[in-house]
Amino acid sequence: MTPDINWSELSFSYYPTDFNVRCYYRDGEWSAIEETSDTNISLHMAASCLHYGQEAFEGLKAFRCPDGRIRIFRMEENADRLQRSCRGTVMAELPTDIFCEMVRRVVKLNERFIPPYESGAALYIRPLLIGTSPRVGVRPSAEYMAVMFVSPVGPYFKGGFATNNYVIVRNYDRAAPLGTGCYKVGGNYAASLRANKEAHEAGYAGEFYLDAKEKKYIDECGAANFFGIKDNTYITPKSTSILPSITNITLQQIARDLGMKVEVRPVPEEELATFEEAGACGTAAVISPINRIDDPVRGLSYQIAKDGRPGPLSERLYTTLRNIQYGILPDTHGWITVLD
Repeated sequence: MTPDINWSELSFSYYPTDFNVRCYYRDGEWSAIEETSDTNISLHMAASCLHYGQEAFEGLKAFRCPDGRIRIFRMEENADRLQRSCRGTVMAELPTDIFCEMVRRVVKLNERFIPPYESGAALYIRPLLIGTSPRVGVRPSAEYMAVMFVSPVGPYFKGGFATNNYVIVRNYDRAAPLGTGCYKVGGNYAASLRANKEAHEAGYAGEFYLDAKEKKYIDECGAANFFGIKDNTYITPKSTSILPSITNITLQQIARDLGMKVEVRPVPEEELATFEEAGACGTAAVISPINRIDDPVRGLSYQIAKDGRPGPLSERLYTTLRNIQYGILPDTHGWITVLD
C-alpha cells in the first residue's frame, strides 16, 4: 500500500518506514543479515560507541526512475568509504558484499516509500556501524553492530537547486589536519554544530571552514565539499582533513566527460574572488550553488553568482548527474545498481 505522503513537500528529515536491517560482528565474524521493524537499539551503558566515539556512518540514495525501475547510486563506493572510516577508528570492517546486500534488502523491504520520479524526492539510505562492547578503558571494541535504515527525503535546502550564502568561520575548526576529518564519523559533525548554529542565526545557509593549521586555505563548506569553476576548470580543495565526497568524485569525472579540466589542490581563500561559479556538493544536496561567501573578520565579501542564479556549468553538472541517477542518461562508469 502506498503511504499517504505529500512527496513534493518532503523535507530532508527522518520519516518512519517499515523495516531496517542489521548485522553483528562477534568472535571475528559477521552474522547473517537480520530484518526487523524495531527502530530501537539495545546498548550496554558502557558501549565503546557512546564513550569513545567508535562510530561511523554513510549516506546514499535510491531513486524511482521514469522507466519504473529502482536505481541505487554508487553503493560500492560507499562501502569502501565506510571501510576506510573503520580502519581510521580501529573498528571491524563491514565487507562490501554484506554492505551491498544490506542496501538491496533494506531498499526492497521499504519499496513503497521510494518517492515517485516526478516528486524530485528520493529514498535516503543510512548505514551505521557502532562499537558495542562495554569499555571503561580507552581501547577498541571487540563487538560491532551494523544497521541500515531508510527515509524518504526531499531537498536538503528548501529552495532546491538555488544559490545560497555562506560565512567563513575562524573561531572554530571542523577537524585537525591529521585527525578524523577524512573519515565519516559522528564526532566531525558534532564539532561543526556550534558554528553551523551561529551561521544560521546570522542568516546564512551554512558555515565555511578554512584549514585548521594556517587559516589560509579552503577546507569544507559546512558538511559538504567545495568546488569552484573558472576557465572551464573544476577546482576542488586537497586537504587531509576533508571527507572525500562521493558526489564530488563523481562530479570530477562528469566534468572531464564534459570536456572540462579538473584540479584537486590547495585553494587559498583569495582565489574565491576569481571563481565564475562555485558550489557545495554532497549526497544530501547534490549541488548547492553558492551566491556569496562573507568573511566578517577580514571585512570581505566574495560575490560569486553574478546575477544570484546558478551558473551554467554548475547546472549542467547537476543535471547530468541527476539524469544518470534516474537512468535518463547512460551509466558509462558502472555507478548504478538496478534493483531487481
